[in-house]
Amino acid sequence: MSGKTTWIYGVNPVREALRSGGAVKAVHVYSGRHKGLAEIKAAAEENGVSIKMEKAEFFESRFPKGHQGVAAQIEQKGYVSLDELLRIPDKRGEAPFFVLLDEVEDPRNLGAVLRTAEAAGVHGVVIQKHRQAGLGPIAIKASAGASEHMALASVPNIKNAIYKMKDMGITVAGAEAGPESSPWDVDLSGPLAIVVGSEGRGLRRTVLEKCDIIISLPMHGRVNSLNASVAAGVLIYEVLRQRAR
Repeated sequence: MSGKTTWIYGVNPVREALRSGGAVKAVHVYSGRHKGLAEIKAAAEENGVSIKMEKAEFFESRFPKGHQGVAAQIEQKGYVSLDELLRIPDKRGEAPFFVLLDEVEDPRNLGAVLRTAEAAGVHGVVIQKHRQAGLGPIAIKASAGASEHMALASVPNIKNAIYKMKDMGITVAGAEAGPESSPWDVDLSGPLAIVVGSEGRGLRRTVLEKCDIIISLPMHGRVNSLNASVAAGVLIYEVLRQRAR
């Protein structure tokens, strides 16, 4: 096994790593675990990956709660280049659909966005290299295995990615709390990139100014904002709804 390695943990991330053909060195399973073990064993055997039975201490000393008694050491999945990511829609014969994250710092939010984006058929997600959660064990766990299938590009500055997308005729929609147009009042059915901001600050002003349109989810309760991954999920599925009309 070559390259940088990382641990992943949880049933779904390990199962998806095996299913995707990723470079899995070994699967470690709690000796007292039975549920779902047959499927993991079958996938490991199919890929020639050994399974090691471990005591509870192995997991408790290495991973946070939620490990489910299953872990694997894998070759860390690399990011794709922005150019490679932008070619995906043409390969599929589909209208471009991307998600950009502006300094989203919680890896659980990154993982949740990857999970929703992959389920909805988004072509790729773009993040920044700095002041941004990256693809580590926590994000991989939160993605429930989707990180193995979703194209993820890490760029020095997402503003340059926005410029590139706009040059390709892709409408860039910024998600921002406020009185702006609701997503169901705006045509989101064409080539589109949704930009979602950080958990506390939202979109940076300099990013907001680069967007073609600003959309805002209406708030009728006492809380005036949504979790970044929840907002992204609502918008992603509104796009699917409009494209299905």
